[in-house]
Amino acid sequence: MKFHWFLPTNGDSRQLVGGGHGLTRDHGHRGGLREPDIEYLAQVARSAEQLGFEAVLTPTGTWCEDAWLVTAALTRETERLKFLVAFRPGFLSPTLAAQMAATYQRMSRGRLLLNVVTGGEDAEQRRFGDHLSHDERYTRTDEFLGIVRGAWSGTPYDFKGEHYHVDGATVSIPPDPLPQIYFGGSSPAAGPVAARHVDVYLTWGEPPAQVAGKIAWMRELAAAEGRELRFGIRLHVISRDTDAAAWAEAERLLSAIDPADIARARTVLGRSSSVGQQRMLALQAGFDGGDVRSLEIHPGLWAGVGLVRGGAGTALVGSHARVAELVEEYASLGVEEFVLSGYPHLEEAYWFGEGVLPRFTR
Repeated sequence: MKFHWFLPTNGDSRQLVGGGHGLTRDHGHRGGLREPDIEYLAQVARSAEQLGFEAVLTPTGTWCEDAWLVTAALTRETERLKFLVAFRPGFLSPTLAAQMAATYQRMSRGRLLLNVVTGGEDAEQRRFGDHLSHDERYTRTDEFLGIVRGAWSGTPYDFKGEHYHVDGATVSIPPDPLPQIYFGGSSPAAGPVAARHVDVYLTWGEPPAQVAGKIAWMRELAAAEGRELRFGIRLHVISRDTDAAAWAEAERLLSAIDPADIARARTVLGRSSSVGQQRMLALQAGFDGGDVRSLEIHPGLWAGVGLVRGGAGTALVGSHARVAELVEEYASLGVEEFVLSGYPHLEEAYWFGEGVLPRFTR
């Protein structure tokens, strides 16, 4: 198994920091924000490396610092840590993306991983000049990734499709090793694209039964393409010495959220065209407005983060032993990579990195 951490490039806090899928970081946040300056991000990155995490996911979007630039700077602050750089394929040429990745891979000595994010919310896409529909964006991503891999092949690559027309796409020196491509998507339009192109299929932290269904779906699609995929999951964590201490921390995070922020977030996220986002929202159906345990959707899996945060909205909550058991439960389904985060990201990296990670790396 591989364990990755997260770079909070939209800010960090001891409270939940909202954002993503149409939300700004102001959703759910009340003071005490740690700005995402290079000194703080370097501190998180160096800590993740020291603790033994493989890589750090770096998000993309209007309210984040640019993932390519931030992580390129941080390669000089670290030695072994890899950077899982999130980017949206519709916002740059596929040949340019192939060139950028090849250069990054050489300059970092092989420390680049790519997280392809087909799209955010429609308003977010339009902000960057993208007016395609949800399914059209996946068609474009399909073409984009084909061109990127073609440009990396060492032979000039020609392609003419619905969204791209390139003649002789190539890079000066193909990257070695090729950056692994990570990709998530829950819609019928997303699955076939992942099956054809990606190395690691990512899912947000749904209950194990739902994750098992996704893995079976993607294995079938990949087999039809003559391929095999690895599987990863995106989760938050609240790991403490005891179950009681972990749930007390979840209660503290929940009690700090203004109910008005929850209502606003639900309105914004409810308009999302993302199938995955709607699946996240559905996990909050049992929330009674106060009891932290009303958001426990599977033993030790808490949906409270998604009250004010778009995207991944669930957390593993419990003692270090209990969190390790939950990791093993997902691993038994075929999940091999865990992309984790917690608030604040510096301190939570140590809670998980010292309390749970050694159980899998001894």
